[in-house]
Amino acid sequence: MGFTVIDYVVIVVYLIGVAALGIYAAGRQSSTSDYFMGGDGLPWWAVMFSVVATETSTLTFISIPAVAYGGNLTFLQITFGYIVGRILVSKILLPAYFQGNLSTAYQFLEQRFGDAMRNAASTTFMITRLLADGVRLFATAIPLAIILRLGGAFTGWGDIELYLLSIAAISLITLIYTLIGGIKAVVWMDVMQMAVYIGGAALAIGIMIADLPSGVSSAMTVASDAGILQIFDFGFGQSFADFIAQPYTFFTALIGGAIFSIASHGTDQLIVQRLLTTRDVEDGKKALVWSGVVVALQFGLFLFIGLLLYAFYDAQTAQQLGLATTDEIFAKFIVEQLPVGLSGLIIASLFAAAMSSLSSSLNSLASSTTLDLYKPYFGQENTQAEDLRISRIITMIWAIILTGSAFFFAYLQLQEGERPAVVELGLGIASYTYGGLLGAFLLGRLFKAPDKTDAMIGFFAGLVSLLFMVEGPVQNLLPGEPLAIAWPLYTVVGSAIVIAVGNISQFIRNRK
Repeated sequence: MGFTVIDYVVIVVYLIGVAALGIYAAGRQSSTSDYFMGGDGLPWWAVMFSVVATETSTLTFISIPAVAYGGNLTFLQITFGYIVGRILVSKILLPAYFQGNLSTAYQFLEQRFGDAMRNAASTTFMITRLLADGVRLFATAIPLAIILRLGGAFTGWGDIELYLLSIAAISLITLIYTLIGGIKAVVWMDVMQMAVYIGGAALAIGIMIADLPSGVSSAMTVASDAGILQIFDFGFGQSFADFIAQPYTFFTALIGGAIFSIASHGTDQLIVQRLLTTRDVEDGKKALVWSGVVVALQFGLFLFIGLLLYAFYDAQTAQQLGLATTDEIFAKFIVEQLPVGLSGLIIASLFAAAMSSLSSSLNSLASSTTLDLYKPYFGQENTQAEDLRISRIITMIWAIILTGSAFFFAYLQLQEGERPAVVELGLGIASYTYGGLLGAFLLGRLFKAPDKTDAMIGFFAGLVSLLFMVEGPVQNLLPGEPLAIAWPLYTVVGSAIVIAVGNISQFIRNRK
């Protein structure tokens, strides 16, 4: 069927319409409270959908089907931990944020440990978002690069050139929208986009099932023969070193997923900022916990798409299909197999959802930079208008930096050799720094004795220690056989080290 002029028109009209609706919903921005916190409070169900769209829209749509296509369904185990983690955040961390009337998560650390700890945590958050959102932006460019390649207008361009062009185009459109709309526009856009892209995924499923010889039964047979239907893997019978290196054994996924979710939804300004836009702590709790249920269902939906794609393309590899990576599988189906107009609508909804996630990242990065690092030191005498102007300048700077990060990951992922699914790359990056952040928050929330010095010692001990347990250049310098841990355990081990070292430091210093 291919991508036609009608599909291109659908994309352009759709994006213009959604951007206009988002700006209209946001209203007038007159202060950083309007720009970063949404004014008087947003409905909990809208925030719930916004949380789901922010954390999974692009990577779920593009890369989760590739996880099932190239492996099995054991990735689903981690969503059980996600739900448990969100429940714990609603009980332990969220009430403290609302009681303190905070604008960023890291102001809690300032109240407990002082300016230095807040600055360290805020800077770590920025580095995490820079790397993880660089992966997100790269993933967003995958379908656009495929369209440009298949459309024939860029004949002779290499994969890297197409990805760089796609990333630049998406970043520019997103920046314009973010500068105007603020967090309120982002939230309401997320609500609209979720309905559209989930509906588009359901339509794609229907078309695939109709085109398979025996429908779902034939897909299940092919998947079963290939071992793809496996959901649970307890990993019994492996050595300890092998066990902790496997990311999707049940207990690793459950515990790692829960701790990861506590960190991502309890210490990451990207999510905490959204929860703080609700009217009160009870609304924040409902938005948080129910988002875990919706995420689990959404992951299941897109893993099922991966099963159908495996049968539809007769288990061919990405290279056999003429693709650069397995992450392009679903985008290839959308462009080549869906009816005229429908493929354009799904790609448009994917772009819009992805841009709303990126705009949220820009907004949260700007809020943390402005409120945690700029205003306490340089803007105490500013008017609201001056703070808003500075916030928008910082937003533009972060857009440029994130674009450069996405360029870097595009270059890495398109090199020769086997590369991880882009969703696993993004989650692995976030998991590394989340350990230090979560450990610092739990140290401040659950333990009364440690002070700011103990917190700083524990925080950096956790970050440095992980370098020796993550497969990479530091491990290569160590003698003997290194001990590598799976990415879901990065946060578990990192936070445990922060808490342990912080308490040990407090004990030793008090003894002295």
